[in-house]
Amino acid sequence: MKHNPGFLKLVGEAKQRIKECTVTDVKARLDRGDRFEFIDVREDNEFMKDHAKGARHISRGILERDIESVIPDKQTPIVLYCGGGYRSALAADSLRQMGYMDVLSMDGGIRAWREAALPIERG
Repeated sequence: MKHNPGFLKLVGEAKQRIKECTVTDVKARLDRGDRFEFIDVREDNEFMKDHAKGARHISRGILERDIESVIPDKQTPIVLYCGGGYRSALAADSLRQMGYMDVLSMDGGIRAWREAALPIERG
């Protein structure tokens, strides 16, 4: 997908303020049984098509509105992902601004997850 320059500039600035991780990092955390919230921030229809196994859904459109009800403890480790790592970077930056202390954006998003042949759930 070709992204517009203004969007890419915004994402680039957000990525300077956040921390990212790889799909391999996330899979290792899942395999170890680490406790963290694994959040898919894509749109409803994207999540319903498929998503990383074990992920829960809070779309980017309502994340800031609902996050404090869903995850009230701002020390909770959170890993966010989207389609390719752009929307999750913006979401991670928003949560950082809201006071969440341990938020990562999964670089490459669900595309990288699929390419690594990691577990997928449907529906």
